[in-house]
Amino acid sequence: MKKNQVIALIILIGVIVGGYFAIKGVQSFMDLRKYQKQVQDIKIENVDLSTVPDGIYVGNSEVLWIAAQVKVIVKDHKIVSIDLINHKNERGAEAEVIPGKVVEAQSLQVDTISGATNSSKVILDAIENALKIAAKQ
Repeated sequence: MKKNQVIALIILIGVIVGGYFAIKGVQSFMDLRKYQKQVQDIKIENVDLSTVPDGIYVGNSEVLWIAAQVKVIVKDHKIVSIDLINHKNERGAEAEVIPGKVVEAQSLQVDTISGATNSSKVILDAIENALKIAAKQ
């Protein structure tokens, strides 16, 4: 192979590899923006426990990189316990104390965990979803 052909081949490979990483970079940026919007759109509302009958209710919430599934047990219009069945997270394991805070407060209006705010919001949203399902029954 001639020297010019080798140089052209190296340039072509560089363009292909560079293009691949540029596309991946753009995709990662778009995923990050989507994730941030999904988390920002989570609005936690309090559910009137007087409208929630006794029972066991499952709730889910998911954004791009975080998901939670909870089991909420209600008796006499009080949250008796909340089990975090599944929590897919990046660095949000500290938020796994949120269910206990909700049981203690008997309210979804609890502080999120600093450094695990997004996981906190997803877990709270899963609890809210379970209670909303319960309230509709």
